[in-house]
Amino acid sequence: MRFRDLKLRLTATLGCSTLLLAGCWSGGVAVHPVATGETGSHRPDCPGGTLRGEGASSQRTAMEKLIQDYTAACPGTVIDYTTSGSGAGVKAFFGGAVDLAGSDSPLSRKERDGVIETDRAEKRCRGNTALNLPMVLGPIAVAHNVEGVPDLNLTAELIARIFTGDITRWNDPAIAAANPGVSLPDAGIAVFHRADESGTTENFTKYLAKTAGDTWGHDASKKWPATRGEGKEKTAGVADAVAGTRNSITYLEWGAALERDLKLARIDGVELSGETAGRAVAAAEAETDGDDIRLDIDYTPGGGAYPLVMATYEVVCSTGGSNPELLRDFLGLFASETAQASLEELGYAPLPGELRKKVSRSVSGIR
Repeated sequence: MRFRDLKLRLTATLGCSTLLLAGCWSGGVAVHPVATGETGSHRPDCPGGTLRGEGASSQRTAMEKLIQDYTAACPGTVIDYTTSGSGAGVKAFFGGAVDLAGSDSPLSRKERDGVIETDRAEKRCRGNTALNLPMVLGPIAVAHNVEGVPDLNLTAELIARIFTGDITRWNDPAIAAANPGVSLPDAGIAVFHRADESGTTENFTKYLAKTAGDTWGHDASKKWPATRGEGKEKTAGVADAVAGTRNSITYLEWGAALERDLKLARIDGVELSGETAGRAVAAAEAETDGDDIRLDIDYTPGGGAYPLVMATYEVVCSTGGSNPELLRDFLGLFASETAQASLEELGYAPLPGELRKKVSRSVSGIR
């Protein structure tokens, strides 16, 4: 699987946090013709009404495009999506404020802070199951602004040591050993992380927990678990911080790094590209429970794959939502082959064929 190494072609700025018909959107994306069929595209039924979503900023540009496509095909329909972060989106879903939560991790089946997310979601869905539907796939970049170093190589262990504060200077011998022949500056490392609850943080810490072991020493978490670094709100916050701070480092979605033209570290010698991230995406395995779908991503795929990839899920009620007809229709477009293919130019990976069909079948069952 490949997805193109193209910079995002955006018509809205990172500062605009809510995607709303006739609001944040300023045009510039072509509306693709849509046809019906599980293996092709989706012709909207246009039931009308309003659909509200909130959550992960990782899928912001995908949402922008597909909201534009859908509302162009269905005039008068209002769909908005607020990029508040995965944690805030899930909480808004629990509270009934939105029909859809975008989350970079599926709902947890384990108790966290006194809450079992799957149980809380079932209560919100009036006793019905909440579905986790992986819709957007893409890599997490390790972005840096190291002076005089255009090509930096890091390992999972080095990343863990930098983000825990065990390594504090760029010319540390351990970093130098992974970058032979590179002149590293004798400068302190400025570490930035997400201050808000974030699915990107959860996926990044999950990667470190699985690949760096005791060097990392923390469980996966939406909240930044280490004491090292300075927290910034949302993707835009960490992207702007690294862009404006010499000798800094952060983690963020690839698309946001491309927007800022940030320098990206190789991981274990593998450069982040559409091809290398696509290899990891293709290796992901789907775990299904009825219409609920969760992905198991291998963070050590080998074979020249870029290992740090994640899925963004749409968390919705299987039954009991406020406008299931519109939700089903919009997500039907989202899961269509045509729509998924169109996301390549935005820096995402289309859902692999069999996974896309599973997601489409789950969407068709929403009532």
